[in-house]
Amino acid sequence: MPDAGYWIEANVVSARECNDIIEAVSQNMMSRGRAGARHLMNNPTVKTVATGPRLLQIARRALGEGAVPFRATLFEKSDRANWLVVWHQDTALPVESRVESPDWVSWSRKAGVLYAHAPAWALSRVLALRIHLDAATSENGPLRVIPGSHAAGVLADEEVFTIARTQEAVECLVPRGGVMAMRPLLIHSSSKARTAAPRRVLHVEYADSLKLDSDVRLAIA
Repeated sequence: MPDAGYWIEANVVSARECNDIIEAVSQNMMSRGRAGARHLMNNPTVKTVATGPRLLQIARRALGEGAVPFRATLFEKSDRANWLVVWHQDTALPVESRVESPDWVSWSRKAGVLYAHAPAWALSRVLALRIHLDAATSENGPLRVIPGSHAAGVLADEEVFTIARTQEAVECLVPRGGVMAMRPLLIHSSSKARTAAPRRVLHVEYADSLKLDSDVRLAIA
């Protein structure tokens, strides 16, 4: 459902590959009680998966032949790290250097990587592929989305909450090895899990080019 701002595909990654990814990123995991690991594109296993033909084929449907991965994050929800996320949009992008432009705001550094909140035109050139290393069920805090909400552009928090209150949300249930593709401006949230079963997702972001503008280039993170 590309017009909805997301779609789901089953059986993209094998169970063995899911296990290999989990094992490969275990050394990158944050301390006990935390929710995952950032900046995984330098992990060889993650890089191989992200640049492989299956994921690139999915990304190219939305971004064209130039689709390239630039950031990878592991989200883990478990009995020791059970968390929720309120309704929001993903607007921060890693960039190589700071630019003086009113379009790029709220500059920060995370683990040495420079970030800024990006304008809608830049975010429209990005697609996230969420590789489900465990099945996302109604019990383990799956993602919930407001279909089509990405078309509204970058919104203030109050606007996001108003849309979430007034429009129907969809629970995104994805089998292990499945992939959920989503636009970063799609309004989404997730609740705490009601089970001890883990919910691990490798969240890989792609752009149609690392060079978004003459003076803006995405960083690999």
